[in-house]
Amino acid sequence: MPNLQVVNKEFSKVPVIDISTLVSQTSNNYDVIADQIRQACQGYGFFYIVGHGVDEQLQEQLEHLSQQFFTQDIETKLKIRMALGGRAWRGYFPVGNELTSGRPDLKEGIYFGAELEEDHPFVKAGVPMHGQNLFPSNIPEFRETVLDYIDSMTKLGHTLMAGIALSLGLQKSYFAERYTKDPLTLFRIFNYPPNPSLSKSEWGVGEHTDYGVLTILKQDNVGGLQVKSKSGWIDAPPIPGSFVCNIGDMLDRMTQGLYRSTPHRVQNLSTSHRLSFPFFFDPNFNVEVKPIELNDVVVNDDKSDRWDKASVHEFRGTYGDYLLNKVSKVFPELQHKVF
Repeated sequence: MPNLQVVNKEFSKVPVIDISTLVSQTSNNYDVIADQIRQACQGYGFFYIVGHGVDEQLQEQLEHLSQQFFTQDIETKLKIRMALGGRAWRGYFPVGNELTSGRPDLKEGIYFGAELEEDHPFVKAGVPMHGQNLFPSNIPEFRETVLDYIDSMTKLGHTLMAGIALSLGLQKSYFAERYTKDPLTLFRIFNYPPNPSLSKSEWGVGEHTDYGVLTILKQDNVGGLQVKSKSGWIDAPPIPGSFVCNIGDMLDRMTQGLYRSTPHRVQNLSTSHRLSFPFFFDPNFNVEVKPIELNDVVVNDDKSDRWDKASVHEFRGTYGDYLLNKVSKVFPELQHKVF
């Protein structure tokens, strides 16, 4: 892993965008927000959002119930282990079971997604990563809270993709009409164990980029997220009332490198547990991802500056093809459950 020095900068270096006008749709003039999103996506690939309208009590309830789940013993947590989730790719995994670039992450977590019944066409067809979630039976409020949160995040994802479309000079409905009318939505709850020695040599999750178009992250108050900027690694600490958003590989591909999927990593330098709630708003599993015809855009396809030395622009196929190739490396022992 590159041993780059972390640049100590204020969090304001990662832009903060008030999207309240976009959420409320009270104006026909979104030029300011579109310009802010464009600058953030080109400059950082990351931005904070405020004014998003997501219920604070729902967020607090989610955090409380998540803490309650992770404080249980491992045997209890394993009652909803991922091996029981099958092709839906849902459930709990213990610390060290998830890999990034072949290395175990120092985190545990639960995988969720859209709750689909057995008669859903994708479930009946056996499409990977679609199906029902696994919820702890001893925390009855957990199911309702997680599904309400997924619903809120899905609505927010549609709103943000409309803003991203405007930032590219496209119609608000561009992505919804082509890629995200029926999006693949995946949600994770991660718990990073305390770091009692405050060691800087171990990573909660190593350097990586996200796979889809947009990630919306809720952080607790501990911090630990770092973003690879043009000047080095910078911190993206929690800002009360905000979410952190970042670009995924498919938006990088669609925009021909104009909006780059930015590497990021997590290191818990705290003696406390750290909770993280990433929500992935991605293209439909079966849709073919193609470049957008953009004026005056030169493709940025320099593999040397990507963490994995790969090219998202050489990829051909559906989002499902891309995703399955990636997730097979995250949980190698479970890949036979999906393929």
